[in-house]
Amino acid sequence: MKTFVVIGLGRFGSAVALELSELGHEVLALDERESYVQEIANKVTHAVAGDARDPAVLRALGVRNYDCAVVAVGEDVGTSALITLNLKELGVKRVICKAQSDIHRKILEKIGADRVVFPEYDMGVKLAQGLSSSNVLNFIELSDDYGIVETKIPKSWSGKTIQELDVRARHKVTIIAVRRGEEEALTVAPGASFRLESGDAVVILGRTEDINRLQEL
Repeated sequence: MKTFVVIGLGRFGSAVALELSELGHEVLALDERESYVQEIANKVTHAVAGDARDPAVLRALGVRNYDCAVVAVGEDVGTSALITLNLKELGVKRVICKAQSDIHRKILEKIGADRVVFPEYDMGVKLAQGLSSSNVLNFIELSDDYGIVETKIPKSWSGKTIQELDVRARHKVTIIAVRRGEEEALTVAPGASFRLESGDAVVILGRTEDINRLQEL
C-alpha cells in the first residue's frame, strides 16, 4: 500500500482520489471547499478542508510523509505553482501536477514537479489512437514511453506460432496474453509453440512507438 495526497477535488482530483482509494491505498484528500470535502469524506482515508497555498496547513497534515502528492488544481497557474513549490520545499518525494497549457507545464517543471499531466489532452490522444485503428480494443499507459495494448491480430499472424512470429526481435514488443473465442478465454504467457488463430486478440507490452508501428501491419 502506498500513501497519496490529492489536492483539489474537482472532477479530475476526485476521480484520482477515489480510484487510488479503491485500489487499496491510503489517500488524504484536500480542498478548501468544504462541500467538495464532504462529498468524498466517506470514500477515502482522510478528507480535510484547508488551503494548500499555506505551508503551515500542509506541514500540520504531515504531507512530507506521503509517497506522492497529486496537485489537481489546474485552473489557476499561480495557485498550482505555489502549492507545488510548497510540497517540494516540505520534502514530498514525488509531485504530479495537472496543467492546462504548455506554458503552465514549463512553470511547474521549473519549480520541481516530477510529472505534469494534461488530462483532457491525454484522453483526446488516446481516443484518437483508438479511432485510427479498428484493431485496438484497449490501451493502458504504463509511463510516458510504455503501454499495454489489446489488439486484434494482423491477418498475416493467423496460423503461426509465437516462435515463428518472433515479435520480440522483429517488432520489439512482447505478447503477454491471447484472448480467443466467443467466451473470450484468456491464455496468459502463451508458450513459443502456441499457434494463433483468425479472430484472436493479443495483449502486448512495449514502447508506445513500437506498438503504434505494429498497427500498420
